[in-house]
Amino acid sequence: MQVHPAVATQTTLFEAEQVFDYLLVINPDSQVSEDVKGMKMRLANALGYYNSQFSKAHISLFRSEFPRRFEDTFIEMLETVSKRQNGFTVYTSRLEKFDHGTSKHTIYVNVANPKPVAELHRKILQLFNLAGSHFVPHITVARSINTDQMLKVYDHVRNQLFVRSFDCHSFRLLRKPATGGHYEVVKEFTFGEPDAQGHTLFNHAA
Repeated sequence: MQVHPAVATQTTLFEAEQVFDYLLVINPDSQVSEDVKGMKMRLANALGYYNSQFSKAHISLFRSEFPRRFEDTFIEMLETVSKRQNGFTVYTSRLEKFDHGTSKHTIYVNVANPKPVAELHRKILQLFNLAGSHFVPHITVARSINTDQMLKVYDHVRNQLFVRSFDCHSFRLLRKPATGGHYEVVKEFTFGEPDAQGHTLFNHAA
């Protein structure tokens, strides 16, 4: 079957179009990031190298793959969210785990007050008319380790406290080629209510 030249040209252009893996994240402050890094190093001493050992501490908000030509539109949409968003404080309390079936497990730092992060996640999903799914805000420490690895550290993990807090005033858009590579920062979106930034429960209590 012959393909019309115009259709063939459009198909070639689409196939040649670079697709990126986009990720929206909240990054904790430098102290919490260093503490998470230290936790990863201690797990590595017990487990050896594992997935996500060297990834920067973050809370994932949204991830999707699409062509580069949609990036500017995506940024404009995210700016509408960030301009209407107030700053908030994130609190953590302990290490917990996800079980992915019976053979894979993820160790993470929980978010003790998930509501503000979950609400931001919901607003981002609304940009794409997506319904909210079960969303557990967290900072990954060890992703998709096997059962033998989990058993080595489980007794320590299930009793490990990680009581920290940090103020959140922005989120970041990262990207990497869908074919693989490392994430790079595309843009940081600062929340648009500066008067609300820095107002934590401690400020109110004072």
